[in-house]
Amino acid sequence: IRIEEDLIEEVARVYGYNSIPNVAPTAKIKMTNHDESHVAVTKFRNTLVTRGYQEAITYSFVDPKAQAILHPQSDALVLPHPISVEMSAMRVSLMPGLLASLVYNQNRQQPRVRLFEHGLKFLRDENAENGVNQVAVIGGVISGLAHGEHWVQEKRSVDFYDLKGDVEALLAISNDSSRFEIKAEQSDGLHPGQSAVIYVDGKKVGFFGAVHPQVQKSLDINNTAFVFEIEMSALEKRKLPEAVAVSKFPSNRRDIAILVEDHVKSGDILNVIEKVGGNQLVDLNLFDVYKGKGIEPNYKSLAIALTLQAVDRTLEEKDINQVVDNVVAALAEQFNASLRD
Repeated sequence: IRIEEDLIEEVARVYGYNSIPNVAPTAKIKMTNHDESHVAVTKFRNTLVTRGYQEAITYSFVDPKAQAILHPQSDALVLPHPISVEMSAMRVSLMPGLLASLVYNQNRQQPRVRLFEHGLKFLRDENAENGVNQVAVIGGVISGLAHGEHWVQEKRSVDFYDLKGDVEALLAISNDSSRFEIKAEQSDGLHPGQSAVIYVDGKKVGFFGAVHPQVQKSLDINNTAFVFEIEMSALEKRKLPEAVAVSKFPSNRRDIAILVEDHVKSGDILNVIEKVGGNQLVDLNLFDVYKGKGIEPNYKSLAIALTLQAVDRTLEEKDINQVVDNVVAALAEQFNASLRD
């Protein structure tokens, strides 16, 4: 017998192992509250993966020269003792790393590149701890072919609307896409005619669009590239779904064609129609935009489908006409729109 355990073993053997009662171990379990309105980042990752993206993980340290090309107005944090000159600045967005990954793949003959990343960007803020505001964002880049090579589909390159569809898929996870306002505005490093900014309650929370041709040339990007970036704080909260009665009564579709000036945004028109249409407007779709013969210069024709349905009754013709008349009147008042003959 050398140690305490040897003595305990001898006592137990003499006493009899079978005489020692079995006692199940106990532990305190603390139940945590689960916020159903919070969306895990895994949901956004899976959404992008199902849309053909692959996740990239890039360094938070980037080349200050490349970052200055993309964000010339940014005041980036510079490391006093960097690993190398090419990694001496903290990134102010995910774009430098993602575009560098794009160039790497293009140089290796990859015809279709779709990458995304979830990470932090580092903004100088004297009011924040240590003078740095770390903002969680999710961003992506697409370039090359829109679809993988296949004998059924014709080859085509990605465009602005491919990227817009991916961004809208992320916004839709919140179950309240109406709180996001997308405006046609230019962001640093993006093409002025193919870029947009995302707002929530008047605050800029993201952007997307085509990389400016001069930036592409400076970064040695071969094909047109499209990028997006959205702050996670705007995406992580979702509206809880509510049960809605399914109508057993038939729906009715009415198509209207309106004339408006070129500068009027179709999104603004659809927002007005949605507000005026009320609960009876169950679907809304812009299915045609026309400019040309028969349309005055600086004007365009928008064809919009309105689907009306009530939960408690079949809508009569007068009910449908009333909604359509209200919509046309509201569009005429706010956008000086008129019905096309």
